[in-house]
Amino acid sequence: MKCVWQSCLLLAGAGLLLSAAPALADDEDASPWSGLARLGYLSTSGNTDTDNVNGRFELRYLTGRWKHSGFAAAIGAREEDRTTAEAYELGARTTYDFNEFDYVFARANWRKDKFSGYDQQISESLGYGRRLINTQRQHLNVEIGAGARQAKLRDGESQNEAILRFGSDYEFRFNDVAAFNFDLSVESGSDNTFTEAVAAVRTQLLGRLGLVVSYTVRNNSSVPVGTSRTDTYSALSLEYKF
Repeated sequence: MKCVWQSCLLLAGAGLLLSAAPALADDEDASPWSGLARLGYLSTSGNTDTDNVNGRFELRYLTGRWKHSGFAAAIGAREEDRTTAEAYELGARTTYDFNEFDYVFARANWRKDKFSGYDQQISESLGYGRRLINTQRQHLNVEIGAGARQAKLRDGESQNEAILRFGSDYEFRFNDVAAFNFDLSVESGSDNTFTEAVAAVRTQLLGRLGLVVSYTVRNNSSVPVGTSRTDTYSALSLEYKF
């Protein structure tokens, strides 16, 4: 858990430092840079002592029809002085808009989870995206593409395979300060299908500071014997947007 704490604090610190300049900019001189820093911690005591920590940092750069983004994230959990979850993730993504509805994307992700059947998974993909709904109150984007994945299992076996990828992200705004988000990602290859679904409710607390309640489900269709296919994470976090 020490590594997770250090990662989360570094993510939050980097976000606050990088957000200082954009936060001071005038609206008339909007910066092409934006992003967020998120940090959450939950501790319970009594019959069972548990600690949960999560951190995430995102950075985006918009120039014309191009949009570039990257993120880093860490999740950790401990129960009765025993670590029960520890995962890290890095990702980068570029999109190019043909018009307000159609775009192409390129993305790469690295995932490391010490408690899943996979020591690490690296994937790269290219594809096409379509904005099916794009209004002030809600939006829905869907994507389909193809690429490759390199994975290393806990038992030492390696998997290198071509993949098909499907993704979607949906947002519904209840009002000016609260919204619901649901993101889905599926990477399917001949050896394994990785699925991740994230549901979150966000609400603005004060200015750029908000509260996020999220639930994440990750599933690998093929894992070593004795390893669970599905992992879930619940998080309560403070989020600062810039």
